Amino acid sequence: MDQKGYRRESFQSSTSDEDMLEIAGASLDFSMAEDDPPLDREMGGFSSYNGGGMNGTSTVMDFLEEPLPGVGTYEDFNTIDWVREKSRDRDRHREITSRSKESTWALIHSVSDAFSGWLLMLLIGLLAGSLAGLIDISAHWMTDLKEGVCLAGFWFNHEHCCWKSNTTFTDRDKCPEWKSWSQLILGHGEGAFAYILNYFMYVVWALLFSLLAVLLVKGFAPYACGSGIPEIKTILSGFIIRGYLGKWTLIIKTITLVLAVSSGLSLGKEGPLVHVACCCGNILCHLFTKYRKNEAKRREVLSAAAAAGVSVAFGAPIGGVLFSLEEVSYYFPLKTLWRSFFAALVAAFTLRSINPFGNSRLVLFYVEFHMPWHLLELVPFILLGIFGGLWGAFFIRSNIAWCRRRKTTKLGKYPVLEVFVVTAITAVLAFPNEYTRMSTSELISELFNDCGILDSSKLCEYVNDFNSTKGDDLPDRAAGPGVYTAMWQLALALIMKVFITIFTFGMKVPSGLFIPSMAVGAIAGRLLGVAMEQLAFYHHDWAIFSGWCSQGADCITPGLYAMVGAAACLGGVTRMTVSLVVIMFELTGGLEYIVPLMAAAMTSKWVADAIGREGIYDAHIRLNGYPFLEAKEEFSHKTLAMDVMRPRRSDPPLTVITQDSMTVEDVESIINETTYSGYPVVVSRESQRLVGFVLRRDLIISIENARKKQDGIVSTSVIYFTDHSPPLPPSSPSMLKLRSILDLSPFTVTDQTPMEIVVDIFRKLGLRQCLVTHNGKLLGIITKKDVLKHIAQLANQDPDSILFN
Repeated sequence: MDQKGYRRESFQSSTSDEDMLEIAGASLDFSMAEDDPPLDREMGGFSSYNGGGMNGTSTVMDFLEEPLPGVGTYEDFNTIDWVREKSRDRDRHREITSRSKESTWALIHSVSDAFSGWLLMLLIGLLAGSLAGLIDISAHWMTDLKEGVCLAGFWFNHEHCCWKSNTTFTDRDKCPEWKSWSQLILGHGEGAFAYILNYFMYVVWALLFSLLAVLLVKGFAPYACGSGIPEIKTILSGFIIRGYLGKWTLIIKTITLVLAVSSGLSLGKEGPLVHVACCCGNILCHLFTKYRKNEAKRREVLSAAAAAGVSVAFGAPIGGVLFSLEEVSYYFPLKTLWRSFFAALVAAFTLRSINPFGNSRLVLFYVEFHMPWHLLELVPFILLGIFGGLWGAFFIRSNIAWCRRRKTTKLGKYPVLEVFVVTAITAVLAFPNEYTRMSTSELISELFNDCGILDSSKLCEYVNDFNSTKGDDLPDRAAGPGVYTAMWQLALALIMKVFITIFTFGMKVPSGLFIPSMAVGAIAGRLLGVAMEQLAFYHHDWAIFSGWCSQGADCITPGLYAMVGAAACLGGVTRMTVSLVVIMFELTGGLEYIVPLMAAAMTSKWVADAIGREGIYDAHIRLNGYPFLEAKEEFSHKTLAMDVMRPRRSDPPLTVITQDSMTVEDVESIINETTYSGYPVVVSRESQRLVGFVLRRDLIISIENARKKQDGIVSTSVIYFTDHSPPLPPSSPSMLKLRSILDLSPFTVTDQTPMEIVVDIFRKLGLRQCLVTHNGKLLGIITKKDVLKHIAQLANQDPDSILFN
């Protein structure tokens, strides 16, 4: 993607997803210009630019009164200039405020501009909530379709089909309206042949759904695959990936997410729902000028949209806001916090109005516990935290190794075959075990469940002694044969989930990681919970139980252990802490379980961090070579700016443009001979005194437009970046004044500035480049790519893996 020249035709190009390279699992070529853009792709043309650089002048060239289309915008796979974008927004806001005092219409415009952010949040919440409801309802129906169909109406899932049936509570899943495929085809559901037919239909439906998903992704929207959270983190840090949040990605991701979840693969919809919500936010931004034309403002909206995505994924509005703040967002001002909260609230309210599960809950595995926990139970909770940390570190290393193999071998060239094989193995292994046959959300719901008198699940088949029952609370009881059967089935399910998820995450279908991670932890937690329960029942006279667990009392809640295990494993994989605890707390509605959740979440993070510092999303960011500068990590090395800047001692001198002595032809030859994204402007080559910085893209567009629209602009015309130009002799060609595209206040550091400070400046101000001076003279330049390469080099990683993978 190097720019070996520039074109004098149109600067518009397609934004469709088909023109883009695949992201999650395929390689992206970031080897183009330094850290910035060549030519931009905007939807249907260019967004206009109301001011040049930091000097904020109102015209782009002397011969034009209107802003020049394309100047100030960015090319694909490049970083935005946060400082310039914020400066432009402040200029725009000052202009609206000053005009509001002139007329009533201007005042109305000022009020509508201030209100537009809240209106946009409302629209994002409504759209994200509606799509989440549609996905939940469709996935529930299609998951049940693998096992049978409803005769009362094929559009009913199993549960809804049996609502109007007159069957007893214990036989509520065996209503006559619901027919398995063997009952429908053979007329009966018993016997070996009926079992084989149901098995065959389950595998066929699973393969059909997954193949349809991967073909739609491959054919229409390559960006719709994977979780989406690593890319959204990168986009929110200022990187541009055109089409990643576009309309085609939204449509295909919504459809294929339903298909992928319904196929029974070990994946969830929670991560992709964040991507879907961000697509909604990006598309709706185009309705409002201030968000459409400003990349920094748009990223504030995307942060709020991510919060709305988690809100509808877990039914946790506050957890969604904290997730956006802790895990996803790069720039999160207080105003964005309020708007994120509003968007998450509207999204959750919309989903609650749709009521996808028919139980007035936003998620399938909402649960309420009533028994308090005892201080001694912190020991098994911390053990679950250790398990979660070990599982998280193991999963990250294994999954990254597999994804790297996929990228570097022929395996990556056959995404459809890979999905087919993994789905076939998953379906064949899943059907015989009822805990892997059901959807993962239903499995988590069953594991979280606190057994009551009416529960008919195997997990609740205890030996009942109703004489000791007090009110609604059942005492700890001896496990019956059903519980023991469930235990070994869950142990097999745990082994399968642990290994199959490694190969599933990162395939070319939408795949979230929250639900599979929670399932692994919930299974481990339930196993430990039942073991503790039986230990307390048979050995209630032991010292550890004697003070608080007497015979006939309800001491241990296995469902609580499942919930703590789920939080521990999710924390081990993602390294979330605060947001994770709040999400789990909102799922259970119980304040008293915050301490066990906090203990497990922190333990899992400490254990996982001791083995490897990166969470799964950061690991995938590094694997794909995205230019993401992690704000949470410390830079502790004692290097200086002169050690990192270019040109190095052995390199040719820095390419610069002089302010008043170069012709159009000179500048065009520099553009043709180099691939840099911008050039420092100096007083003269001899003095090297810095004047400003001009972007390659702005130069190309300005020169092209001058040749078309200004008379007398030829190759020998002199380009001026100064305020005043000297009078020209009558015979000389017209001059070209380009001062308004010049950034007069580029960030500069001296050559002796510690890199610790430089890295901090890049992180906190979101810079693309920084110029290095010595006694006021220009020495070199440091780009974001140079900083990332330097950090990689110091960490003993291959510096060429940054932006070139």
